[in-house]
Amino acid sequence: MPTVKPSTVLGRQLGDELRRFRESAGLSTAEAAEVLDCTKGKISRIENGHVPVRMPDLHALMHAYDVEGTEARERLAALARRANRRRRDGWWRQYESVLGDAYRDQIEMEAICNGIRTYEVQLVPGLLQTAEYGRAVTVASRSWKTPEEIEQFVQVRLTRQERLTGKAPVDFWAVLSEGVLRQQVGGPAVMRAQLDHMAAMAEQPNVTVQVLPFSRGAHSSMFGPYLLLSFPQLASLDLVLSETPTGNIWMERELEVARYRELFDDARTAALPPTESLTLIRRVAKEYQS
Repeated sequence: MPTVKPSTVLGRQLGDELRRFRESAGLSTAEAAEVLDCTKGKISRIENGHVPVRMPDLHALMHAYDVEGTEARERLAALARRANRRRRDGWWRQYESVLGDAYRDQIEMEAICNGIRTYEVQLVPGLLQTAEYGRAVTVASRSWKTPEEIEQFVQVRLTRQERLTGKAPVDFWAVLSEGVLRQQVGGPAVMRAQLDHMAAMAEQPNVTVQVLPFSRGAHSSMFGPYLLLSFPQLASLDLVLSETPTGNIWMERELEVARYRELFDDARTAALPPTESLTLIRRVAKEYQS
């Protein structure tokens, strides 16, 4: 299944505003397309935030939509500049040789979201991985061949973790299947260090970790891992990344996102409370000592 690229949050904000101005002006997408001498599909992609808007095109659309207020025009121009700059810049650009489109998109979205909720079946979430654990996962994936590529990819994962500890840290909530604790990635020593690290991270005020034990039986999130990203602007901008064996899929439709919110709420309700989860994580960590 192919990966579906998400729109940028800033691009979606800009697109939402442009759509409202177009509708207020009584113009169809076909009529807007005539303004830019493009297809209706391009106007739809602009309004969905999937393609950047060049400044000359933005000014043409604002003129066609009778956007005359200085404040509104400056707000749209500022959104366009920020959205276009976000697409070009970012620390991850230096690692593009080892990043696929889906992973780069995920990093870009993580950089501007204010909340991350994730359910994991078998792997420690990337934002909580140690270097040794991440290296073992990277080698096992067989997607990167040379030691240099492997180390670059591990560095990407470690740099991502600054979202948990840097300025304005993101609110992170993970629900993990007990299998995450039991799957020996890298051997006992690596697992002991990994679980110790995860327990330490779980004590940070912006990090919540819960474990869903095997004893809970069947539950609604058993089908696979997913990531739910929320943004400070509007709940309607939330995104879901669903991981599949053949590719990751981004979902933006409100009904789809709402379904994953329900799934996550079910998972966290079924899981052990954070304090009991922390006790279990530490107990399993000690088992790797023996």
